[in-house]
Amino acid sequence: MSFLGIDLGTSGLRALLVDKNGTPIGSAERSYEVSNPRPGWSEQNPADWIDALEAAVFELRSQFPAFCDLCGIGVAGHMHGATLIDASGNVLRPCILWNDVRSEKEAHRLDGIDHVRELSGNIVFPGFTAPKLAWVREHEPELFAKIHKVLLPAAFLNNYLTGEYVADMSDSAGTSWLNVAHRLWSNYLLDVGQMREDQMPRLVEGSECAGMLRSELSRKWGLSHGVAVAGGAGDNAAAACGIGALNEGAGFVSLGTSGVILVARNSYAAAPDAAVHTFCHAVPNHWYQMGVMLSATDSLNWLSKITGKRPAELTRALGENIRPPATVRFLPYLSGERTPHNDSQIRGGFTGLSTATSTEDLTCAVLEGVAFGLRDSFEALGSTGVEIESLMAIGGGSASTYWLKLIATTLNIPLRLPAGREFGAALGAARLAMTASTKSTLSEVMIAPRISESITPNEDHRAALEEAYESFKNAYPGLRRIQ
Repeated sequence: MSFLGIDLGTSGLRALLVDKNGTPIGSAERSYEVSNPRPGWSEQNPADWIDALEAAVFELRSQFPAFCDLCGIGVAGHMHGATLIDASGNVLRPCILWNDVRSEKEAHRLDGIDHVRELSGNIVFPGFTAPKLAWVREHEPELFAKIHKVLLPAAFLNNYLTGEYVADMSDSAGTSWLNVAHRLWSNYLLDVGQMREDQMPRLVEGSECAGMLRSELSRKWGLSHGVAVAGGAGDNAAAACGIGALNEGAGFVSLGTSGVILVARNSYAAAPDAAVHTFCHAVPNHWYQMGVMLSATDSLNWLSKITGKRPAELTRALGENIRPPATVRFLPYLSGERTPHNDSQIRGGFTGLSTATSTEDLTCAVLEGVAFGLRDSFEALGSTGVEIESLMAIGGGSASTYWLKLIATTLNIPLRLPAGREFGAALGAARLAMTASTKSTLSEVMIAPRISESITPNEDHRAALEEAYESFKNAYPGLRRIQ
């Protein structure tokens, strides 16, 4: 038996083939473009996702005979994207992505309606799906009238795989249409957004079978037996499954394009006023909470572009032993911010520059600014009552030992590094495929990886970093008050 985990990312798709024990067999990746037709807009052509999937599957089929024994597929996808489908199953317009902020006005209006935060468990952020549809209704009314279904990116791939309109709880929790506590579509939330339940996909748990692979695809992919397709997950819920973070307090810090601190919860404990996201987990009767900053490695990539040095080159120049707090401060709000500011218009900047400022100084400031932004999320999560004793570190930025030591010291908790490459969303999606297509239990499949290293706080710099963080918090004092 083999299982396929698909990670539908913002910049590319990754397909991971694993065996019956969850051990990776091989993977394939394909990239695609993001369109930015106007400032603050971010769109993607869903046809590119299909092309990427087919190309990745073709590569896996041709290189790994175990593909012919495929029993299950799971899809993890970037959340919140609005893919609009007409009654004939055609895509009406490019998907409006999670980092698109055109619907700020609509989000503010929806967020101010009675009971919306109470039922959805969250602030209505501009990146969420409901305000996107409000924007389409206002600015593209003829197109809005043709909408038969609204699908998130992962649900769009599920539809391609199964022919059914079906979505999982974790992904759907980021729409502002789901009653997150009770794990069902809320007629009230749909009504205030002027949407209908029949325009929503059928809901399943991420670890359940959502449908079977279409016979046409089975023949095309050279498969002679039925293949179950799992409900799947939003990308962060899938990553949590990939490291076995299902139970109270287990979680990770992710240094990707955005920065995320996620912790699993055994019960529903929404805290929207802290700008913390509270979503259903990809498995039944579990939830998770996370704080999100929009520019983590994106901040380092930006510095890389303007200095002409690769990100790894910038961080390597610092060595591995962290330095005292930078005299230059960086505010990491290049694309706005979610936790804790909930402000899509806030922007970043350097302060404390002088003629003596070097590239290394700028690098230190950027890494420190991102660490402080993550500390904001850490503090917001702490306000919900969850106890975080340690976190796993994942994402591309976790390759920098310096950065991890800085973050561990700033958060004052150990960061644990999983052994090997395979512990992200693609593995989590493959694990969901295993539970959906076999009799394996969650405890058998969703296991934590072996830890290769534990990075502990540096006590020599902790007090100075604490003082620097307090100064960072006061840089925009008016934005600390989440309404």
